[in-house]
Amino acid sequence: MNPKELKLIVKEKYSEIALQNPASDQPSCGCGTGCCGDTSFTFIGNDYSTLKGYNPDADLGLGCGIPTESAKIRPGDTVIDLGSGAGNDCFVARAMVGESGKIIGIDMTEAMIDKARSNAKKLDFDNVEFRLGDIENLPVDDNTANVVISNCVLNLVPDKEKAFKEIFRVLKPGGHLSVSDVVLRGELPLQIQQDAEMYAGCVSGAIKIDDYLEIMNKQGFKNITVHKEHKISVPTDILAKYVGEAEMETYKKNDFGIYSATVSAAKA
Repeated sequence: MNPKELKLIVKEKYSEIALQNPASDQPSCGCGTGCCGDTSFTFIGNDYSTLKGYNPDADLGLGCGIPTESAKIRPGDTVIDLGSGAGNDCFVARAMVGESGKIIGIDMTEAMIDKARSNAKKLDFDNVEFRLGDIENLPVDDNTANVVISNCVLNLVPDKEKAFKEIFRVLKPGGHLSVSDVVLRGELPLQIQQDAEMYAGCVSGAIKIDDYLEIMNKQGFKNITVHKEHKISVPTDILAKYVGEAEMETYKKNDFGIYSATVSAAKA
């Protein structure tokens, strides 16, 4: 699939999630969860409920970490959240920046932007803004943000070098990023790499962690630090759709596989 087709898959999937009835028993199958046919599974459970600023209407369970934990957000900061969804991380960040700060959420899915704006209106926040836009071409001026955060989204971007170049551009000198994302150790089976459903679930869009960190380095980021790493356990019945028994046993016994990681880096 070409980049345009991949983005269309993501927009369709996340529009479906945004428009889903909260009372529905159907799982939200995107980043943070995976779906394959009738089977769904959770990558990693992130309990936001105890965090200041948490709003349950904005939590769609699509993250693979809590990037604000390592973001060193201060009162008065301007924070940009890439792939802001219904606003979950934005509202947590807003509690950290206070009334004097500003939060800009960016998402390429119209239905998610509508949902996030509705949530912000209900909360009566006047310093949280949501913009429709592409991470490879951010609708933000140069040197705008003190902090950029993102949660389980950058692996969905086809051109990751361009994405990190844009992050570097919108950060102020001395600013920094904190992102939670899905990364790999070793190679994914080709069948998984080519599966559209697994792409929307962040798996087949992931790249090796060393390559991920090197892209950040090439774009000029300094002090690149991996704060957390958690191996994602993909259910056997899902793996069996893609790999044989021998390959599955090798996958389970070795350290290579799919991980969630939280990474920070600074713009000098």
